[in-house]
Parts: sequence; C-alpha cells; structure tokens
Amino acid sequence: MAEIKDPENTILMELKGGTVTIQLLPDVAPKHVERMKELARAGKYDNVAFHRVIDGFMAQTGDVANGNMEEGFNLRAAGTGGSDLPNLPAEFSKVPHARGSLGAARSANPDSANSQFFINFKDNDFLNGQYTVYGQVIDGMQHVDAITRGEPPADPDRMISVKVAADA
Repeated sequence: MAEIKDPENTILMELKGGTVTIQLLPDVAPKHVERMKELARAGKYDNVAFHRVIDGFMAQTGDVANGNMEEGFNLRAAGTGGSDLPNLPAEFSKVPHARGSLGAARSANPDSANSQFFINFKDNDFLNGQYTVYGQVIDGMQHVDAITRGEPPADPDRMISVKVAADA
C-alpha cells in the first residue's frame, strides 16, 4: 500500500477487489476536493454504482441521487443526478488527465460539476483543460481496471465505501 502523506486529503475507496487510494489535489481544485470530502464523510458515495464504464477510456460514478444500489435501484436513472448541493465552478488547471487521474463529470456547461466523477483508465489528453482534475490514484489502480464495463453495465460494480483517510 502506498504511503499516505496527507490523510486529510486522501480518499480510501473500497471496491470489490480491494482498496483504491486517491490523493486529492486541494491546491489545484479546492472546491472539488472539499465537495468529495463532504460527501464521503456523509456516507453519500457508499454503495453507489459505476454507471458508465468505457473500456480504454474511464469509469464514471458518484451519482449520489440516483446511483445508490439499494432496493429499488433504477440503473437507467443512474448518471442523471448529483447531490442536493449547488453545482461547482470549473477549476481547470495544467494537471493532465493521466492514467488514474480523477476528473469531475459534468454536462456541457463547464460549471455544472456536482458529485459525479470519473477515473481515467489511460492518458486522455483530449480532456485536458476541459474537465477539472482533482485527484490521482496512488495505489490500487488494478481494482479500477477490473470494474465491469458498460454504459450502463448490466450488473454494475459499486463503491462499497468511500472514506477520508484521516477518518478511517
């Protein structure tokens, strides 16, 4: 396991195969980092589906309104919502959309990111300057690589739990 140097800005995401450790980038995208920590601390990401997983591109999750895989979960609705918090302004930077980077999912409006995010399976330079990058997988990328593919997957994987390392 990678050494955690900044537990307050590190996310521990539990997937079926094991733990994914994500180093958040508060100096690059402070509003996105704060939103992820707020939702993680409230347990909002727990049990949420990976609703859009494109081989050779990325795995998207984080629809806390429609993605929770409890009884009555509607896979078709997953990916259409966010949280009850206001949308976030874009925080574009020079940080590239490299393999393992965490990007803010949004609509065509650059200032529409909310709770959804994606993890890049490979370097996706065409996204640079178009989507906010606010984290990087530092350990457990093999578990991200194993997420079931589909738009949406017939039997989606989920984030079992998401915690701030300082609280774990």
